[in-house]
Amino acid sequence: MTLIAEARQEISLNFPAGFAIREPEPVDAERVGRLYFDSHVPGAAHASAADAIREINLSFQGEFGVLWQEASGLVEHQTRPVAVLLAVHRAPWPDTPNCPFITDLFTDQSFRRQGLGRALLLRCLAQVSMIERPRVALRVDSDNEAAVRLYDSLGFRPYPSQESTGA
Repeated sequence: MTLIAEARQEISLNFPAGFAIREPEPVDAERVGRLYFDSHVPGAAHASAADAIREINLSFQGEFGVLWQEASGLVEHQTRPVAVLLAVHRAPWPDTPNCPFITDLFTDQSFRRQGLGRALLLRCLAQVSMIERPRVALRVDSDNEAAVRLYDSLGFRPYPSQESTGA
């Protein structure tokens, strides 16, 4: 299901000690791809870590839209990537809204429920709030109840498909 939210500038990044956030860079692709594979993201069916790394490399190369590095984020714990959000200026798929789009958000299984995904989303929303039509969209598996609750708490609402052609 596709969700959309109005972006806002409020941002409060309360990270536990030992965590840092920064923009992801192409040199991070292998480590981010391994995290993507190990995170068991619902809906992502990679046969191997190499497949996941290839997909992350494609993200950096613009295959899923032009990566917006400032709106994207990588959380590290003692220099190890543990959570990633990848955002593009506009998704290339015709059924998505004409606005920035979060293509991926994933967290290492052992670091879930610590507010890292929320912090990445708030950081993204703050960056998007600086553009003319400050909205951001994403897709989520409707069976992923924890993710749906997180997105709902941040103001994401279902995107009506009838708007997809003119939004």
